[in-house]
Amino acid sequence: MTAPAAPHVWRFFRAGGFDQVRIETGADLLALDQLDQKLWVALACPTKGIEFDRRALDLLDSDADGRIRANEILAAVRWLGLVLKHGDELVQPGSAVSLDSIDDTTPEGARVLASARRILANLGKAEAASIDLEDTRDTGRIFAQTRFNGDGIIPVEAADDADLRAAIADIMTTMGAETDRSGQPGISQDKVDAFFAEIEAYSDWLGEGGDIAVAPEAGAALEAVRDKIDGFFLRCRMAVYSDAAALTVNPAVETFLPLTGAATNDALAALRPLPLAAVSPQADLPLLRGLNPAWEAEITAFRRLVANDRLSLSENEWLEMKTRFAAHGQWLAKKPLTQVAKLGDDRIRALRFSDTQPALDALVAEDKALEGEANAIDAVERLVVYRTHLFRLVNNFVSFKEFYARQDRAVFQAGTLYLDGRSADLCLHVADAAKHAGLATLSRIYLVYCDCVRRGTDEKMTIMAGFTSGDSDQLMVGRNGIFYDRQGRDWDATISKLVEHPISMRQAFWSPYKQLGRFIGGQIEKLAAAKAKAAETNLQTRVAGQVLAPGAAAAAPAPPKENFDAGKFAGIFAALGLAVGAIGTAIASVVTGFLNLTWWQMPLALFGLVMAVSGPSMVIAYMKLRQRNLAPILDATGWAVNARATINIPFGGSLTAVAQLPAGAERSLVDPFAEKTRPWREYLVLLALIVGGAVAAWRFGMFNRFMG
Repeated sequence: MTAPAAPHVWRFFRAGGFDQVRIETGADLLALDQLDQKLWVALACPTKGIEFDRRALDLLDSDADGRIRANEILAAVRWLGLVLKHGDELVQPGSAVSLDSIDDTTPEGARVLASARRILANLGKAEAASIDLEDTRDTGRIFAQTRFNGDGIIPVEAADDADLRAAIADIMTTMGAETDRSGQPGISQDKVDAFFAEIEAYSDWLGEGGDIAVAPEAGAALEAVRDKIDGFFLRCRMAVYSDAAALTVNPAVETFLPLTGAATNDALAALRPLPLAAVSPQADLPLLRGLNPAWEAEITAFRRLVANDRLSLSENEWLEMKTRFAAHGQWLAKKPLTQVAKLGDDRIRALRFSDTQPALDALVAEDKALEGEANAIDAVERLVVYRTHLFRLVNNFVSFKEFYARQDRAVFQAGTLYLDGRSADLCLHVADAAKHAGLATLSRIYLVYCDCVRRGTDEKMTIMAGFTSGDSDQLMVGRNGIFYDRQGRDWDATISKLVEHPISMRQAFWSPYKQLGRFIGGQIEKLAAAKAKAAETNLQTRVAGQVLAPGAAAAAPAPPKENFDAGKFAGIFAALGLAVGAIGTAIASVVTGFLNLTWWQMPLALFGLVMAVSGPSMVIAYMKLRQRNLAPILDATGWAVNARATINIPFGGSLTAVAQLPAGAERSLVDPFAEKTRPWREYLVLLALIVGGAVAAWRFGMFNRFMG
């Protein structure tokens, strides 16, 4: 009895605030079905909007629903376990599979190995020891030397007989062509069946026509003049019935007078409603001379195709023609709507009573007999594609090693956005910014949505960029930047939407001071605007008064002077004195208290003052920055993230780079165009030193001898 295989020993690493599995060896990859899916970072991802090989995604997406799921990853791994002896090559760089690594002891492995050798032989590489990704994708060369390739599509070249080649060409002409594995146009069994079904239906219809089957052109020629000929003979009977009618059924002379100077087309258009010929009792219809010029073309076709070139037509002959063509019309009405009619009646009858269909069926069957071998060729492509790409996808799916190691970009990272002196690497493709932001805001990351356009093309897209370093002072809707995609192409990017969250501790530290500065600046602007408005109003009032009544100012009595109220002004001065005294006392007590501290307590006091102002905003920002989570951003694009993939402060700082001078760069601080300012900073420092010295002198009693 064989002992059960020992369970695989997994190794984990800590990143993003949670444990992630290390998948580093072929054994790790092939044992993936032993790993509890609760430990996977993701359980599904979309096939669009990620930077990954399109063919690999198509092969993995077995149900073609646009999503790669955990069970599809496991199915690929299990299949590799049946085909390969070991998985060492799966984790190595490169795209070639060694033939020696294919396990020929299993039916699937033996089938794939035989197919790989046939591919190499068809490519002229029969002695090669490995097969590469490019070898499997050159299907034109693989099947170029074979008549049949197992896809059930036969090109013209697959037939040796000239009649069969002609039939295949007819089917492609009428029913459309399909492309086989060799890249040649051909036909499938469905095309053959549909073609000969139409051939049979059309041929049977031709047989039903019998003696009444005439050329379709004859029936069309009769129908084109049916109403006009019926009208002619009706007028002839009217002339027999009444002499008065005989005088009115023919056009009067006045009818033709306007036509003498009219253009040809206008004249013919005016003649169309008139009878085919001159009407008289029991007259025959002339078919050669005496016809209405507007109908000569139609009557000529009728005479040639239907009337056997006779010169005239009696009413009885016309009635016989209509009777004969009535059965023909009924037969024409039964004509099947087919695509093969364009081949012509003779070609259709020839195909109907030939052995072409059985011969084509045999060719298709011969090609389909190789379907298993052709599928094995597809399996070789699957093997090489998985060998090239699966390991990388697993490290972006089962774990987020590529993202957290910062050695390479993860598959969901679309490129880099350069904007506001920063470069943001956490960029994703987004289909709908508003819909994405609804869920992505739970990530607590500052998100910038940009509409991107490539210069000189009609290409457009929307991206989301996460800003995790710097500040948000200059981030606003409408600002422009440059986005570089993973292929290195540059796009014009314009901010269209912002989702605001704390960006960094530095921003949180300065936030209260910036808010205070904006508040003070706003109040000063309001006060200045109000003063300017008042001055402008006062000036306008005075000017208006001078213009409207120049003498009014001189004639008006001067306003009475108010008596000086000493008590009122004494109260005001007292209030001002108390306010100034209170402020001075407060400042003096703060300065005195600060100077009473020992030297080592003074820095602590300054630090405490700063933290009293900046501390609350920094605490709030710190708590939010620790809660930043990658999962909502990815979930909003179609991922199913199975972990709380956090982005802490140090890691977030690596995702957004702030502009810095290169190491060793020289820098000149002299700006020749700097604004000339007074040295207020030096004045304030000097004043502070004077005040501090005075307070210190007073504290140590140095002024007592002058005051005694």
